[in-house]
Amino acid sequence: MIDFSNFLDLPLIWGGLIATAVFLYALLDGFDLGCGILFPFAPSDKSRNEMMNSIAPFWDGNETWLVLGTGGLLVAFPVAYSILLPAVYIPATMMLFGLIFRGVAFEFRFKASDKNRKMWDVSFHAGSLLAAFMQGMILGNIIQGFEVTGRSFSGGALDWANGFAVLTGLGVVAGYSLLAAAWLVMKTEGATQKWARKMGRYVFAYVILAMVVISITMPFIDARIKALWFSTPNIFFLAIIPALTMVAFYMLWKDFGNNKREIRPFLLTALIFLLGYLGICISLYPWIVPFKFTLWEAAAVSTSQSIVLIGTVIMLPIILAYTAYCYYVFKGKSTDEPMY
Repeated sequence: MIDFSNFLDLPLIWGGLIATAVFLYALLDGFDLGCGILFPFAPSDKSRNEMMNSIAPFWDGNETWLVLGTGGLLVAFPVAYSILLPAVYIPATMMLFGLIFRGVAFEFRFKASDKNRKMWDVSFHAGSLLAAFMQGMILGNIIQGFEVTGRSFSGGALDWANGFAVLTGLGVVAGYSLLAAAWLVMKTEGATQKWARKMGRYVFAYVILAMVVISITMPFIDARIKALWFSTPNIFFLAIIPALTMVAFYMLWKDFGNNKREIRPFLLTALIFLLGYLGICISLYPWIVPFKFTLWEAAAVSTSQSIVLIGTVIMLPIILAYTAYCYYVFKGKSTDEPMY
């Protein structure tokens, strides 16, 4: 039987793979969910068509990373999966309904008559908004941790509906909207690009506010987070993350107002997402069920992790190559012509 545990830290490797998959999902599916959130506010039907065409080649493939993240959690950390999933059953189910509803609206809108297209526009917006908000709610609950007895979730059915989770939900909605605005600056031109720049500056302040409030709140959730960030010498090294975030925000604000900058706003927004995500991961490490089980305590047996790791090592480069090729093929500006 294959077992790599003698020379590899399998729980740490799997934790890194799952964290990477979650980040890639948030980044890649974030901009198309954000397009759905901004959809009703577009200046014209032509602009809405451009928005749809800009994400048409990517939106379904982006959800691959969500499957990889949740599937990896089940295989590599079954204890964590058995605790986290019951704790967020309701928001996770609502998120899936939102993703399904959005997908149906996406397909039907391209075939709908002018009379019925408005209905699918609203459906696309509602599904995207619901999915994004519920993802933020799930994130907020994971950050706070859950009530656990033994190896099972022992909290109430509505524990997920709390103020901090609502805040993170709104923060994710604003973040995805910012990401979508930067994406549209890169992928469109003319009136749509001009509108996207305005929307980027509009949601800019909400993203900063959400990140500041969440960053201030997290040290009070658990004393270990506070000790990690504010003890010496950690504070000097970790201060790099908020410093870089402020620089990125400043450059992004300037780029939204510079008509010559089209690609860098998206790269800066991706950097802001990465820095925020790193901050959360650093705060929660080594917990996979905050603050009950570490990566090693919740891990599956090493032989199971080893076998699945072989398949992952083979398939992950293929998925990455396909994704990169897809973005390469569909590079450039989108139009409002029906090309789906």
